[in-house]
Amino acid sequence: MSNTKNLFDKVWDLHTVKTLDSGQDQLLIGLHLIHEVTSPQAFEMLRDRDLKVMFPERTMATVDHIVPTQNQARPFEDNLAEQMMSAIEKNCREFGITLLDVDDVRQGIVHVVGPEQGLTQPGMTIVCGDSHTSTHGAFGSIALGIGTSQVAHVLATQTMALGRPNVRQVKVNGELGPGVTAKDVTLYIIRKLGVQGGVGYAYEYAGDVFDRMSMEERMTVCNMSIEGGARCGYINPDQTTIDYLEGRPFSPKGAAFDKAAEWWLSLASGPDAQFDDVVEFDAADIEPTVTWGITPAQSVGVSENLAPISSYPEDEQTLIKEAFRYMELEENQPIKGQKIDVAFIGSCTNSRISDLREAAKVVEGRQVSDHVKALVVPGSQLVRKQAMEEGLDKIFIDAGFEWREAGCSMCLAMNPDKLVGNELCASSSNRNFKGRQGSPTGRTLLMSPTMVAAAAINGCVTDVREMLSAVTA
Repeated sequence: MSNTKNLFDKVWDLHTVKTLDSGQDQLLIGLHLIHEVTSPQAFEMLRDRDLKVMFPERTMATVDHIVPTQNQARPFEDNLAEQMMSAIEKNCREFGITLLDVDDVRQGIVHVVGPEQGLTQPGMTIVCGDSHTSTHGAFGSIALGIGTSQVAHVLATQTMALGRPNVRQVKVNGELGPGVTAKDVTLYIIRKLGVQGGVGYAYEYAGDVFDRMSMEERMTVCNMSIEGGARCGYINPDQTTIDYLEGRPFSPKGAAFDKAAEWWLSLASGPDAQFDDVVEFDAADIEPTVTWGITPAQSVGVSENLAPISSYPEDEQTLIKEAFRYMELEENQPIKGQKIDVAFIGSCTNSRISDLREAAKVVEGRQVSDHVKALVVPGSQLVRKQAMEEGLDKIFIDAGFEWREAGCSMCLAMNPDKLVGNELCASSSNRNFKGRQGSPTGRTLLMSPTMVAAAAINGCVTDVREMLSAVTA
């Protein structure tokens, strides 16, 4: 392959069936992940045209968005959720698609189970009817969120038409300070580049900070690419990628794995790879980060005060004023010490075993504040099982957290887990939009799982570094 091609262009070119008259490329899709919310209408489109799923073996279904995390007895108490559940069961049965339902030990959030099962592999094109499909780019794949009509098109043809975005390399070099996590890195990047900064781009995350990250940390970073406006985000495959995939249920085996690994590594952007844009950040400038507003870019380091409205560009000040008003916050006030009502550890961004382990370190031997409702929702049944084998569930329960079943839960509240009134939630999820967590007036502060754990214990936004130093003292 050309030494001047970045990974994105290599993978895109390998999957291009033809260039259409529209100027878009028709791409072959290697893996199609579906769930219960964006697939029912797509299957009806197939029925209306008497079409079949072209490659059911390249499609995998799970249930996550509407699944209750407390009482999963069927039928679900929510009639609409039960209808969606019944629909995906019927559709997968009729069209020959494997479904990971709540009775399957592999069930979980779609962007957790794909990598966990080894379905997600370098060099693939991956789509799902979900914004945070960019998660899978952590493996060196082109992973895109799509709409329901596109879900139908991929089911019927295993292809889709796309315009090729530009590629921006986002480099972060240096050493991250204590208590600074992958979530802080991605929130910092979004803060600096803006929620529209990535429009028209795919992001390649590069630099020694990402090189040192585990695969689960890389997934956290790529997951939130869409929140910065990027079409997708990816990290080049390396030995960390290979080690993670070896032995996974859907990974190649034996000599086939060795051959695949060699090819996967060859896809990485070389030292002469060309990009449409390059931006660089210093890891030393990043501290534990908290969103304060109504977009993921409206954030500050935990030691900072909220900036005055006049410090923002004039064309942003209307939105900033709206954010202050909605969040019931004021200019110049510190974010540290802000009282919270709810603490949520979960979502496709931060519900993996490493997230739970790190949060448990903060929680162990402490108690959730009396006024805080705190819950931990593992990203999959397998994560939940592993956490329980390690005794993490007991640590959380003893501290006063609710220990739940796997699902999307309070990230988007298409299930019973919702904020009430204007409750303020410290959340490890990915969006802090108005009403995102189930209440039209509910408020969300995005942060890392360890920061959520610290806030739950103290009842307010807390600099987790202070608590970590107490643990190690």
